[in-house]
Amino acid sequence: MKTLLLCGAAAIALMPSFASAQSAHDHNHDHHAHMDHAQMNHAEMSNIDHSAHHHKGPQAPVGIMGDHLHKQGEWMLSYRYMHMNMDGNRDGTDELSAREISGDFANNTGVGPATLRIVPTEMDMDMHMVSAMYGLTDDVTLMVMGSYHDKEMDHITFAGGDPDLEIGRFTTNTSGLGDTKVSGLFRAYEEGNHLVVAKAGLSLPSGSITETDTILNPMGAAQTVRLPYAMQLGSGTFDLEPAITYSGHADDFGWGAQYAAQIRLGENDENYTLGDKHTMNVWGAYRWNDMVQNSLRLSAEREGQIDGSDANIGGPVQTAQPENYGGDRVELSLGTTLSGQGDMAGHVIGAEFTTPLYQDLNGPQMQRDHSISVRYQRRF
Repeated sequence: MKTLLLCGAAAIALMPSFASAQSAHDHNHDHHAHMDHAQMNHAEMSNIDHSAHHHKGPQAPVGIMGDHLHKQGEWMLSYRYMHMNMDGNRDGTDELSAREISGDFANNTGVGPATLRIVPTEMDMDMHMVSAMYGLTDDVTLMVMGSYHDKEMDHITFAGGDPDLEIGRFTTNTSGLGDTKVSGLFRAYEEGNHLVVAKAGLSLPSGSITETDTILNPMGAAQTVRLPYAMQLGSGTFDLEPAITYSGHADDFGWGAQYAAQIRLGENDENYTLGDKHTMNVWGAYRWNDMVQNSLRLSAEREGQIDGSDANIGGPVQTAQPENYGGDRVELSLGTTLSGQGDMAGHVIGAEFTTPLYQDLNGPQMQRDHSISVRYQRRF
């Protein structure tokens, strides 16, 4: 399924403290007409800097989280929707047809079982994420995020004794709560227009790893099974999620870089551990005016294979094989942000479209086609 590019909105809201600074200027002018004009400007700038210390320059792209801090006592609520589409398969950097996976690939390479008669062809994932951030101090911000996932995967089933004979197609679905994320953000360094934020995060295993659905097996019969790892809703483990983010700006230009990781802790209740994931992002952004900005982001990701296996996940399908997970990916993202002004100050909407540039996968494995993210946030 191909989804049309939806480029939506978002840039940084103007600081309401400008009005209070101007009011302070008028009051002081009436009562202290002798006050030096340069001193007044300095007082105003100090006031503005204090109220906007985490809103300087363009915002980070929608795909970046944990890049900024909030003032003590300040809240930010956020809703983010992400749609990801996977279409087709590959092994390493080579694309594979369903027929190649069903016949030649499995039989001639020795990868996976002797036959792979069920082949996934397309997958759509929709994720709804709600988060809250709170400024514990000016240097420490707390964050919690919950999510709801909806996954759908299409398959072709080939006859058990004939890899060329397609006997039917079917779709599996799962939906429900994903894992819950809690984290703390800390100001590691700030000098002028340069800021470094460190994140210490922990993912809690609130997502199910025992989802089932009905498939069409190679004998032509409907069968209810525990679905493969890709269709489960969580990791089943506590996961460390550290990150370090640098951002800088000069006038209306902004830039940054972030390293983030997911490090799995131990084995889940079904005797496996998802692969660790390491991601590096670099981006640039330009603010056209007080409402609109655009961003360009490049990301590189490395994910490991699954360690161990669930005894209840099996069958002649690549997604049931732990070795067919992980690999290296490089992706490019284009983003737009809009920020509210006046009575809508503090409301921000952003969107980002992502497409892969390079994929080297531990296959046979489904390849990414594109993803779209939309985020709304409200600061108060």
